[in-house]
Amino acid sequence: MNMKSGRHILALVTDAYGGRNGIAQYNRDFLGALAASGLASTITVLPRHTIDRASPPSLIEQRPPHATRFAYSITAFRLMLSRPVDVVFCGHLYMTPLAVLLAKLKHAKLIVQLHGIEAWTRPSWLQRTALEAADIVLCVSRHTRARVLDWATIAPERVVVLPNTVGDGFTPGSSQLRAKWGLDADTRVLLTVARMDPRERYKGHADVIEALPGLNRKGEKTIYVVVGEGSDSLRLKALAEGLGVQDSVRFMGLVDEPTLVEAYRMADLFVMPSTGEGFGIAFLEAMACGTPALGLLDGGARDALADGELGIGATKEELAAAIAASLATPKRRGAALSADVRERFGRDRFARGAAEILRRSTEHLSEQPTAA
Repeated sequence: MNMKSGRHILALVTDAYGGRNGIAQYNRDFLGALAASGLASTITVLPRHTIDRASPPSLIEQRPPHATRFAYSITAFRLMLSRPVDVVFCGHLYMTPLAVLLAKLKHAKLIVQLHGIEAWTRPSWLQRTALEAADIVLCVSRHTRARVLDWATIAPERVVVLPNTVGDGFTPGSSQLRAKWGLDADTRVLLTVARMDPRERYKGHADVIEALPGLNRKGEKTIYVVVGEGSDSLRLKALAEGLGVQDSVRFMGLVDEPTLVEAYRMADLFVMPSTGEGFGIAFLEAMACGTPALGLLDGGARDALADGELGIGATKEELAAAIAASLATPKRRGAALSADVRERFGRDRFARGAAEILRRSTEHLSEQPTAA
């Protein structure tokens, strides 16, 4: 088989089409780019979870999810035995032992995707050994790549960075949300878009709430709008009440994409002082909508902020002062900021990177027969 006939890809993922988190979005973007590249004949996606109704593009078939690892593994083996597979795409570190077995079964190439904190510490021997057998290890940021190379015995050229991209719908424009959500036109609005999961308190919601008393003492009204869901909202509401800023924090829950775009446009400053981001796609979405974004120069967020060239970087100790300074003298915004983001992280550039990953991983595959 040569590259003109296309590759048959099996994707083992936590979630993709029908998922809501950043990993699901990355999987959709990457697999969608491969489907559009002309380099793939079929892409079969096996997710562990789905939440919303799934609508994959042409060439991509997504199978039903499985509640247990055993059922998931059995289905993966059946798929592997029933169809040609040239490439196994593994969308999470914990799936690598299964993925490497399947790849060896069909003499297929293996691409493993790594995101953030799951790969920042040395994993189990089984996961580490499986990862080291991959043909390509794909990382969303330089930080994740560096951490992997600290613990994995693998050639550096096989560990590559392909950062997140941003959807075409995130653009500058008007927003009616201030009126809908009862926010005055002269109110300074901070925005965070992130899950409120007790296991992900590193997102930094609490740090922003703790900065509000000082911001409001300066005589200008500041409202902190939080978009996202999760049980940790109860702790955050209690924190706001304890600090006396409960009227300055609005928890808006999960919203659809059109409302999310309006939320980004409405805000004066997007802020997410996370210490555990593998990348931070919300930074890109905000800036693509023309709104300045502030985060910590920590972990993979450095890449999303372009080391302070696109977004605003601060240390945790500087957070309150950085928010105040950014509100007083905001960096460029609007169409110019959006254009800069798309030049660096746009769909076309991402698609070229995804196609190159597939080419690199399969460059010698034409010399081998594809197992049926």
